[in-house]
Amino acid sequence: MPAMNLLNYCIIVRCGPDQQSQALSAFEFTQALLAQGHKVERVFFYQQGVLTASSLRTPAQGELNITKMWQQLQFENKLELDVCIAAALQNGIVDKTESERYELSAHNLASGFQLAGLGQLAGATITCDRVVTFGASQ
Repeated sequence: MPAMNLLNYCIIVRCGPDQQSQALSAFEFTQALLAQGHKVERVFFYQQGVLTASSLRTPAQGELNITKMWQQLQFENKLELDVCIAAALQNGIVDKTESERYELSAHNLASGFQLAGLGQLAGATITCDRVVTFGASQ
């Protein structure tokens, strides 16, 4: 049996956590890649995907807590969970630095996630073997 060719992936999550099936697909795909030994250079949360990074999210009863699932996967695998800073700010998601910068009373970026610009995404797409996007329904 030939050896499996391990690849370096960049995952882009454009769907929000309220889109349970799509958000779960992004998570499970990433989890499966890691289990197979592939490298996930970064997961980039963009557009509605940034809502996943709010520490204030409380899913409805019976729904999965996608935020906590990503946090656990990040902890276990030392993943880069990048959140588009522009989209995050537009959706009221800030870290301590941005909270102070904009003189806000609190910050709510969930632990394990970090704010990042599109430059980090562009850099990752250049160095990765595969870029996989999970998008919102139109």
